[in-house]
Amino acid sequence: MSPTGNTLTLWRPVGPKELELIRQADMRAFPPRLPDQPIFYPVLTEDYAIKIARDWNVPANGAGFVTRFEVKREFIAKYDVQEAGGRAHLEYWIPAEDLDDFNAAIVGQIEVISSFP
Repeated sequence: MSPTGNTLTLWRPVGPKELELIRQADMRAFPPRLPDQPIFYPVLTEDYAIKIARDWNVPANGAGFVTRFEVKREFIAKYDVQEAGGRAHLEYWIPAEDLDDFNAAIVGQIEVISSFP
């Protein structure tokens, strides 16, 4: 990806079911949240996404994947960066009801850049 001043690179760890839904959306959108998932959380670093995919998604789902994508800075600027358990664990918390708008702010396609195991 070639980031520009108008976009920000983010990562999202996903399991196999979520990845299949992303593929069904032609790698251009994340699927709606489930009722028990009120927040969509893209993360700010590849290392943090790898940790989640490898250490959480693999045990829970048998596989984990790291996706990378660009989002319009103008859109993401409405949200604060959240620290989730440590200074290296930074993410945005996007309310589930804002996910359609978030998806509309994605520039280009969502890429799978790593897979585990």
